[in-house]
Amino acid sequence: MNHKKKMLNGKKVLLGITASIAAYKCAELIRLFKKSGAEVRVIQTKDSTNFITPLTISTLSENSVLTEMVEDDSWNNHVKLGFWADLIVIAPLTANSLAKMSSGECDNLLLATYLSAKCDVYFAPAMDLDMFKHSSTVNNIKKLESYGNILIPSGFGELASGLVGEGRMAEPSEIINHIVSHLNEKLDLNNKRILITAGPTHENIDAVRYISNKSSGKMGIELALNAANRGGNVDLVLGPSSLEVNHSNINLHRVESAKDMFKMVNKVFAKSDISIFAAAVSDYTPKIKVNNKIKKSDSLFSLTLEKTKDILAEMSSIKKEGQFMVGFALETDNEIDNATTKLKNKNLDLIVMNSLKNEGAGFEHDTNKITIIDKDFNQFDFELKSKKEVANDIINFIISKNA
Repeated sequence: MNHKKKMLNGKKVLLGITASIAAYKCAELIRLFKKSGAEVRVIQTKDSTNFITPLTISTLSENSVLTEMVEDDSWNNHVKLGFWADLIVIAPLTANSLAKMSSGECDNLLLATYLSAKCDVYFAPAMDLDMFKHSSTVNNIKKLESYGNILIPSGFGELASGLVGEGRMAEPSEIINHIVSHLNEKLDLNNKRILITAGPTHENIDAVRYISNKSSGKMGIELALNAANRGGNVDLVLGPSSLEVNHSNINLHRVESAKDMFKMVNKVFAKSDISIFAAAVSDYTPKIKVNNKIKKSDSLFSLTLEKTKDILAEMSSIKKEGQFMVGFALETDNEIDNATTKLKNKNLDLIVMNSLKNEGAGFEHDTNKITIIDKDFNQFDFELKSKKEVANDIINFIISKNA
């Protein structure tokens, strides 16, 4: 796998196309993204369909093209699109759409999605020379950059008007190179081995029944994706979960029981630089497991449980100097005290606490509200955010402690 393909492989790319003659280049741009292993979805402004057809775009991207907020009596959820994307590329970007983005106008699906974005946004202006040089355009580009968006500079060459000069949209290969170069600059976990546990465990009672919890694995998976996108080599030990994980930097190990998870963690822990224990591991497992289905009868049925191995405690007992360990604490009462006790007893460097009392936090939600407590018992509170954003906060915090 070449460098470009590795950087973009598994990335979710949302391409926005506005009404410029340069829209024809998007056919090649989509092809290059797909060749690099990215998943591509496309939003076209209504007027851009005069320059390249949705049929062409949908055929190349292998996804339906979105143009309107409501289509066929169905709402295209701009917020979900903004959460879905790992990166947004708006190419070509006309002077009109540029002005709207810089002022926060929101009169179409692309602009609404841009304003909802939780990822890096790259923009490639395309317009005629005089428009490109106009002071309002220059100021709007600067304003977009000041918001944290990444400019893909326009090139010098022949323009649709017949003039020669700046304003020509960058070539598709140049756009790809620019994005890959920027992603490279963000590889603050490059050459780091990251162990992450996620999801629930299933402790079998008989052939059809088990003990478990409501964990979906979403939080741990978002942590794994964030670390992988920063160049980390991630071992994700994932309990039973319906969620799919696909990233070239993630080594996925699917397990079922607490015993299975312990075995896999024990196998990879020694080589990890950073270990994040986000899984909701069962504390107890049936002492006797029955291979067949237990039939219902009139007599009472009792189940004897025994403790599972404490994965955090076991790993902390063999922790080597330089290894960084992060635990999670989901609490319902005396949250900070319980989390702090776990931090001390398990010899952790950080603990991430969330409370089931907080609306929108905990299992099954797409959002979470956390408090991070460090080894010196300093407490850092975060607002309710999407789990994708929470993962970014946690990884940023870990990196700040390892700088």
